[in-house]
Amino acid sequence: MRRIILLLFICVGFALPARAHVGSKDVFEQVQAGPYKLYVTVRPPDVIPGVAVVEVRVSGDAVPDTLRVTPVPMTGDASKHPPAPDTLKVSTADAKFFTGSVWLMAPGSWKVSLQADGHAGSGSAGVPVPAVALQMLRMNRSIGILLGCLGFLLVVGVAAIVAAAARESRLVPGEEPSSNNNRRAWMAGGATLTIAVMAVWLGAKWWNVEAADYAEGVYHPLSLTPTLQGDNLDLAIGTDATTDQHWRRKNTDLVPDHGHLMHLYAIREPGMDAVFHLHPAPAGNGELKMALPAVPAGHYRLFADIVHRSGLPETLTSTLDIPTDFHGGALATEDASAAPAPISAGELGQQFHLPDGYTMVWDKPASLKSGEAATFRFHLQDANGKPATDVVPYLGMAGHAAFVRDDFSTFAHTHPEGSAPMQSMEIANGQSDMAMQNMDSMAGMPGMNMPEAHIAPAVEFPYGFPKPGRYRIFVQMKHGSTVETGVFDADVQ
Repeated sequence: MRRIILLLFICVGFALPARAHVGSKDVFEQVQAGPYKLYVTVRPPDVIPGVAVVEVRVSGDAVPDTLRVTPVPMTGDASKHPPAPDTLKVSTADAKFFTGSVWLMAPGSWKVSLQADGHAGSGSAGVPVPAVALQMLRMNRSIGILLGCLGFLLVVGVAAIVAAAARESRLVPGEEPSSNNNRRAWMAGGATLTIAVMAVWLGAKWWNVEAADYAEGVYHPLSLTPTLQGDNLDLAIGTDATTDQHWRRKNTDLVPDHGHLMHLYAIREPGMDAVFHLHPAPAGNGELKMALPAVPAGHYRLFADIVHRSGLPETLTSTLDIPTDFHGGALATEDASAAPAPISAGELGQQFHLPDGYTMVWDKPASLKSGEAATFRFHLQDANGKPATDVVPYLGMAGHAAFVRDDFSTFAHTHPEGSAPMQSMEIANGQSDMAMQNMDSMAGMPGMNMPEAHIAPAVEFPYGFPKPGRYRIFVQMKHGSTVETGVFDADVQ
């Protein structure tokens, strides 16, 4: 209770920069809850404990009569004792749109469990949600001045009340206080004022200690230190004992997502005119390495996606300089690259022509607005302009996409099901028991070895831009043995 009361004040306290999720904290996920297809958006709070907003849009003809949500930690004893569910409210204007909110009471990896019931039957699904304190909000200046004035009046008022009581409490009506009464009043008022000031000072000291303790729990990703030695890139994931005691995370508890411990995006600054989607291999505790392909010289921004055993995902960031005399080798089978025009050269169109004659097309909407959940659809055409017939899964899915703001303040690596990693989804839906038992052996696998069955030449990604600005979208799809990267620009209002 003491922590919750403190949080209410911290919410109007001070500010620290938020770096978690690289500016894109909302979760967008498409799930199947029995006969119901649900497009779920969870907007986590910036402070923990805090309230997360849940929005659900139903796709298809089957619409549930009721939708209930329950916030539950992904792992640990608390995951076995969920609270009572909350019922989402259906929109009066749209019977397929539900909204509500849930409390996330502690930092870590959570899931929002959904229970759908209706005439078509019942179903359930879970959506993983990282609950991380991103900032400590600064108190409004005018409110601070007002509270300071009220506090001053309170302290002075208490001293004045005690002084008046000491001076006049024993006098009969109409009797004037004597010099002894006045002296006693001054002594009592002064003592009370001293005690009140000391209480305020001690309270401020306690506040600073508690606020500093809370600030240590404000989220920041683990550090990533790249070292280039010849053609080899070594990546060291660092830890912070002070921070990690809040998050219970390590650099040695990583689990494979899509068959790899890390998905590394390297994007050249400032033009975003070279991008690589790479997959370093484990090389020891908290270390990964790989032989780099022929990367053009320049300064690169690195975004490294990892998943902890608890289901908590992180995006680590760093930079890397590639010298002009760097050569590199061939691109690995499951890696991808692209060399689009610089973003400063003008907006790329809805079609991106690929080196082997194929074309990737974006069904671009008429307008794009920040803060709104949307579905981004891309499809692959062959050299004749026809829908490609040789499309196969890429890392177990129809495609992968990265949404990156032109100032690199936002980065989001998403999948056709949504923005959550596949491993986190499996943990949230109780599908990962066998996978968890085999994680140590999976960690050394080069990939997922998914069957190369042909699939539809189209892919959709649920996502919502967190703020206005210019974005570049990198989309990977695979046909035959070739991994293609389409590049598109988005001007978000």
